[in-house]
Amino acid sequence: MAIKHNQQIPNNHFRKDWQRRVRTHFDQPGRKLRRRQARITKAAAIAPRPIDLLRPVVRCPTIKYNRKVRAGRGFTLEELKEAKVPRKLALSIGIPVDHRRQNTSVESLQINVARLNEYKSKLIVFPRKAGKPKSGDASAEETKDAQQVISLSQSLFKINPIPNRGVVEERKIEDAEKEKNAFRTLRVARSDQRNAGKRAKRAKAKEEEAAAKKK
Repeated sequence: MAIKHNQQIPNNHFRKDWQRRVRTHFDQPGRKLRRRQARITKAAAIAPRPIDLLRPVVRCPTIKYNRKVRAGRGFTLEELKEAKVPRKLALSIGIPVDHRRQNTSVESLQINVARLNEYKSKLIVFPRKAGKPKSGDASAEETKDAQQVISLSQSLFKINPIPNRGVVEERKIEDAEKEKNAFRTLRVARSDQRNAGKRAKRAKAKEEEAAAKKK
């Protein structure tokens, strides 16, 4: 901002003790190690349960990103009903519930119901008491062979960000394609579209003029 007239010269305070207020990140390697140790400790504490819950497949909002899918917060009540999973039992077996999300298409409903059914087929429910399994609990052989999923990369229920992605096959460019000029083709098509009305009007005027001469 320019200073006008005979005003006081501003006294900017730029010589403060700024070194004490600078945030440094020299502890980044140590923090990384502590985070990793915390993850290992948590995995060991909840073993043999997986470290994360089963997440639904949801589509990203807005036109810019709706071709991608991502992991959602929880399954809708309609999805749980179709997969025959009781709402109150869901979270106890690693299935989160999101009562706010609604299914706006049959496709999303079918995808997540299939995801729930696959999860149920591979689910191993440990009995509360080792010697007294109840109905729905896994057998002793299944519990013995159970392995914990420690990282998300090992998960059997991964989400592909761009499903149905087409595979592009490479080939050599033919001589006829080399002779074509794509830019010129587009310019000619654009010109034809722009001048279509003028050319039609001109052709109609010529026809009327020729008809008048014959009379």
